[in-house]
Order: sequence, then C-alpha cells, then structure tokens
Amino acid sequence: MEFAFTQEQEMIRETAGAFLEEVSDSAAVRRAMTSEQGYESALWERICGEMYWQAIHVPEEYGGMGLGYVELVAMMEQMGRHLLCSPFFSSVCLAANALRVAGSEEQQAHWLGQLCEGRLTATLAYNGGSSRWDAKTITATWRRDGKGYVLNGDYRYVIDGHTAELLIVAAREQGSTGENGISLFLVPAKTAGVSCQWLPTMDQTRKQAAVQLSEVPVEAGAVMGEPGESWGALAKVIDLATIALAAEQVGGCQQLLDSTVAYTSERVQFNRTIASYQAVKHKAADMMLKTEVARSAIYYAACVAQEALDGGPLSGELQEAASVAKSYCSDAYFSIAGDALQLFGGVGFTWEYDVHLYFKRAKSSEHLLGNGAYHRERLACALLDSGEMD
Repeated sequence: MEFAFTQEQEMIRETAGAFLEEVSDSAAVRRAMTSEQGYESALWERICGEMYWQAIHVPEEYGGMGLGYVELVAMMEQMGRHLLCSPFFSSVCLAANALRVAGSEEQQAHWLGQLCEGRLTATLAYNGGSSRWDAKTITATWRRDGKGYVLNGDYRYVIDGHTAELLIVAAREQGSTGENGISLFLVPAKTAGVSCQWLPTMDQTRKQAAVQLSEVPVEAGAVMGEPGESWGALAKVIDLATIALAAEQVGGCQQLLDSTVAYTSERVQFNRTIASYQAVKHKAADMMLKTEVARSAIYYAACVAQEALDGGPLSGELQEAASVAKSYCSDAYFSIAGDALQLFGGVGFTWEYDVHLYFKRAKSSEHLLGNGAYHRERLACALLDSGEMD
C-alpha cells in the first residue's frame, strides 16, 4: 500500500476544501439544517454539475470518474470539516456502494448512470430500529408472489430517507433468522405501499427518516444478487460506508482543533492569551494527537476498501479496518468536541458559535453504523473466531 498522496489526490483534497469553504460556510449550513429537506437543491446541483463528486468512484463504463476509495475518503474528510448538508453520503457512500457491490450489470448501468448524471438521489435502509447494526437488526420481510416479490416492514435511521428517490432495502425471507434469507431490493420511493417520514433528531445537519413498507410489490428484476443470499454483500457495503463516515468524523476533528486553537490564541485572560497557558497547550496537543491517529486509521482503511472493491478476498481485513477506524474516530470526535466546548468556555454552546453543531454531529455519527463499543466487540468476536485470542 502507498501511504503518500499522489499529486492528483492532493489536488482533489485542496479543490474540495476550497469549494466547500465557499459554499458550506456557517450561514449555508444553518440555512440548510432548518429545512425539512436538509440541503439546498441549488448547491446539490452545483456539486453534481460542476464538481461531479457524485461520480467520483463510479467506474467509467457507467459514466463515473473511475477514481478510488482514497479519493472518496479525502472528499468525505473535507465534507465533515465543513459540515456539508447534502445527500452525498446517502447517495454515494450507501446506495452507490450497494449497487457496485451487489448490483447486476443492468442495474448498475441504469441506476449508476442516473446518479452520475445528477438525476437521482438514493439511500440504503436495513436497520429495523435496533441499536445494533448487524444482520439481526433486519426485521423487514419478503415473500414470493408469482414472478415477483412482496415486501413488508419498518426501517429506522434511514439517512435522507424522506427525500431519496430510490430506496435500496434489505429484507429477510419470512421465517429466516440471522444472516440467512436476506435479500436486497431496488425500490423507487414512489412505489405503492412505501411511506417515508422525516424524523427530527438532535443533529439537524444530517436528516434521518423512518420508512415503512406495506405490501409493496417489486418485480423480479429489482432483486440484487441471488434471493436470500445477500448478507455478505450487504456487510461489505456497511463496512465501506463505515469507513467513509469515519473519514467525515476526522474532518470534524480537524475543524474543531483549528477553530479552538484560533479562538484560544485570541482570547485574553490576565493580560495574556489563554493559548499561552500550559494546561491549554496540553489539551490542544491531545486533540491534535487524536486527530492524526484517526487520520492514519481512515486512510489505511481506504486502501483496504479499494482492494476489496477491486475484487480482492479481503472481507475479514475490510471488517477489521472499518471497525478499527470507526471505533477510534467515534471516540476521538466526541472527545475533541467536548474539549473544544471546554476551551471555548461558556460561549461554546451558544448559537453564535458553531462548536455546538460539531458536538451534535459527533454524537450522532458516533452511533450511526455502530459506536466504539459495538465495533470493539465486533473486533473481539472476529479475533475469537479466527483463533487469535485463544
């Protein structure tokens, strides 16, 4: 693995940072987060039309840019730094990855083509409301109906589920348990029997929804992969999305560190800036250390993710890299957000400063796709299964 950015990757990072600094400043974030949609349509059109980010890691044969997961992670880091309000994570890191991993050639050509053209937003729904994020949380069911299928069930924590035009849903065959009987289906949001409801949460900068399926008919061509055998593919998609989310967390860590250093360098107490006090320096040093370690974790994981997308037999390594990255980044982001609040003092949680927005995002993203405790448990179980902890 190459652990140095190429010139092209550096350019992508710098371009993304400069663009987001212009279009996703504090005022833009606050406008978007107060709307039910959760993002400004004009900005999403610019992202799709001018920047073409939604196609960054989609293969060229489907209209994409054909770049890698390192480039995607680099962009997610910048998006997390600027709290970008958009359907990017749901459409690209969830839905596009699901299509790439589990979709047929025809499904990828049809849906990824629309995504790359900026004509489609999509998301993935599989959690039935559990605090866990493994196969046991899938409670929706499917049954055969002639040549097609009928879906029933409820989903929670669906990112942008109330605005997405395409839902990729996981459901299990009636009577199945665990990892058995799970299938993935492509369901347009306007299909009869589909109900999507926005659920306000603590983190206003990322919208979530509840999705209900009631006797939803789908055609045989809407199934991704072999019916009842999709857990392996879905697990891979979840790990890929987990790495992207961890990258976003690192961006938030960096922004909190930078803004805190800037603020403490300006605030004066007892005729000197508070940044000159040793206790404050130690706190800032700890924040920087956590940020750099987290960054190392996500870019290692991004390299593993790219090899997995290229067809390498890396399911175990991908799971390990995703859990290491997410567990550390979740803890680091929330810890740094708490430290930032302390160093800002009483104004840190006031509406005038943005620290509280990152604090809320840190807590929200900590639990999304599994918190640190969940991923450390998953790592321990994997080590036990492999015999490394006998």
